[in-house]
Amino acid sequence: MCIRIKRFTYGKNQLQFGDLRLPEGEGPYPVAIVIHGGFWKNVWNLDIIEPLAKDLASRGIATWNIEFRRVGDEGGGWPGTFIDVANAADYLQQLAEEYHLDLNRVIAIGHSAGGHLALWLAGRKNLPENSVLRTAVEPLSLKGSISLAGVNDLALMDDVHHLRLSEIGLANNYPVSDLVGGSFKEVPERYEQASPIQLLPLQVPQVLIHGSLDINVPIGISYNYKRVADASGDQVKMVEIPSAEHFKVIDPDAEEWSYVITEVTNLLDIVL
Repeated sequence: MCIRIKRFTYGKNQLQFGDLRLPEGEGPYPVAIVIHGGFWKNVWNLDIIEPLAKDLASRGIATWNIEFRRVGDEGGGWPGTFIDVANAADYLQQLAEEYHLDLNRVIAIGHSAGGHLALWLAGRKNLPENSVLRTAVEPLSLKGSISLAGVNDLALMDDVHHLRLSEIGLANNYPVSDLVGGSFKEVPERYEQASPIQLLPLQVPQVLIHGSLDINVPIGISYNYKRVADASGDQVKMVEIPSAEHFKVIDPDAEEWSYVITEVTNLLDIVL
């Protein structure tokens, strides 16, 4: 099997790059924008989700595994993280012709914090006209988005962290507040632009895949998002995996990986 990989820079910062993997054949290839997690912190990078990107490429799907500035990086957090992810996605428009990418079949798939960003990419077209996060007149259209154990409601996740840490006497570890620069009460307008649940309806198919045993991001985050999204008229599918914790959903060697492949291929209309 010959999978070609090439790294491209979509901006001038050293963290503004992505790895494009092309499957065998001549294309045109369906594409998955792959977004890693790590609570938006620079402790983690795109290597953590590389096995997922490799596996999808082995199944005939081009993957665009993106890196971006995170909390702890100069310019990361608000608004840099969002601007980078948006620009990385739109950069596919520059790669499409030469690398035979089918821009009519592009999905975003992300894990944890990356799941949040995968849904946010689908919803950014709903940003206010004057939003600092609005980077393109016509952002790349998505055929769908998949959130793997995603933080799809920033305010609710921030509440969870405050509750957990107050109960065990810890403080100063609030990744959502670090990302947007404050709590919902302090910067509500940022949550309204940064949280997928605030941008509904996204008007693209969405799949939420979440393990019942997840202690990092409670599965209730996804169930509550689905409830609100369904009420908005969006098409949202919830897939609960009873045997999965937070990381099995990105492990191609785990039995639970079959759930992810089923949803990816369904969204992209692929028959394996």
